[in-house]
Amino acid sequence: MSYGKAEIVYDATVWFCDRYIDKRSRTHDQMVQAARSGKQNIIEGSMASGTSKETEIKLTNVARASLEELLADYRDFLRVRGKRLWQKNSKEALYVRKLGYGSHGTHASYGTYEPLLETRPSDVAANIIICLIHQTNYLLDRQLRALERAFLEEGGLRERMTRARLQARSGSRRL
Repeated sequence: MSYGKAEIVYDATVWFCDRYIDKRSRTHDQMVQAARSGKQNIIEGSMASGTSKETEIKLTNVARASLEELLADYRDFLRVRGKRLWQKNSKEALYVRKLGYGSHGTHASYGTYEPLLETRPSDVAANIIICLIHQTNYLLDRQLRALERAFLEEGGLRERMTRARLQARSGSRRL
C-alpha cells in the first residue's frame, strides 16, 4: 500500500515540477529525486526483506526521510508565495483523503487525482500533493512499526538460521 501511494506522489511531483518549477533549477531536480527516492527505497526494502530485516527497515526509513524532504519543498513552495497550507482536518484535506479509497475498497491511482491537479491553481495542487505525502508517510510509519516489531520478535536472518540449525542438530541427536 505504501508503494502505491509513493508512486502517486512521484507521478504528481513530476507533473507539478514540470509545470510550476523551472526545469533548469536545482529545486526541480531535487523534488523529483526525493519523490523517486521515496518510491524506489520502498521497492528496494521490500526486495531485501527475505534476506535482511535490518536492511528492509533501513531502506524504508530512507524512503520516509526522502518524502519528508519533499514535504518541506512543497511547504516552502507555498510559504515563499504567501499561499495557504491546508490544515490536516480542513474540508479540502478531508476531501483528498477520502479520494484515496475508490469504490468497493479499491485504492486510488494517479488518475484519481489527475483531474484535480490539472484544473486547479498551483497552491491547490501543492496542497493535494502534501496530503498524498502525509498519507504515504502514515502508511510508512505503520509499516516501520510492524517491521520493527517483527525484527524484535523474530530477529534477523542470521538469528533465524542459527535457531533452525540448532533445532536441526538437536533433532538429529535424538535419533
